[in-house]
Amino acid sequence: MEQRAFGKSSLQVPAVGMGTWQTFDVRGESGEKNARLVVEAALKAGANFFDSSPMYGQAERVLGKVLEGRREQAFIATKVWASTADEGRKQINNALGYYGNYVDLYQIHNLLAWREQLVTLEKLADEKRVGLIGATHYSSSAFDELARVMKTGRIQAIQIPYNPREREVEKQILPLAADLNLGVVVMRPFGEGGLMRNPPSEKELAPLKPFGINTWAQALLKWILSDPRCHVAIPATSKVSRMTENATISGEWFGEEERKLVARLAGKI
Repeated sequence: MEQRAFGKSSLQVPAVGMGTWQTFDVRGESGEKNARLVVEAALKAGANFFDSSPMYGQAERVLGKVLEGRREQAFIATKVWASTADEGRKQINNALGYYGNYVDLYQIHNLLAWREQLVTLEKLADEKRVGLIGATHYSSSAFDELARVMKTGRIQAIQIPYNPREREVEKQILPLAADLNLGVVVMRPFGEGGLMRNPPSEKELAPLKPFGINTWAQALLKWILSDPRCHVAIPATSKVSRMTENATISGEWFGEEERKLVARLAGKI
């Protein structure tokens, strides 16, 4: 999959990565074996951006375990989700232990205690144990505060929800991210599954085939990533075949008409 410069950093990231919410919150040999297979499929397809959080139960630990021996192949984006600096440091120490004492992108999950957590993350960045610092939020009600954090100049990336049904970020957040040259990670590309329940027919998707689109999931991902302000989308899956499908979109990016078509099709679901 095509690599993209991630905001103002010199890092290159794949256009499609993967999230670990729910899908990697597993225990036992069977669940961890499946997680390993999904990660192997992602790496084989060039999707080496993995996003996690302590909020996701066992996901951080499981991701770290299945990446043992190949940590250098992965771009790890995880989060601190704590109401105090002390609690945050404990979470961060755990994560650093999982990921070889280095996290490529450390994000403040849902802006929780962001002032306190920023101090800790900036110190770790100075120590070269954290690459980039980011902030996330899933709710449009918090976008004004997210914008304030973006304007501090102390973060290099954001993670936000964006899909043809959730477009609030187009009003303020995406224009500001472009102005500040921040990396943008897109969560909920499939609307937490809602956009996948009744996908369009092959005939309806036919106009998108010249753009390398064979499935509705690929159409949704390309809709997002055809916005040049977005750098990587992170659908979550527990299926090897779906991971490969997600990561193998190819061809030219959509123009305005193709994006309008996908939005119309999404509006029917």
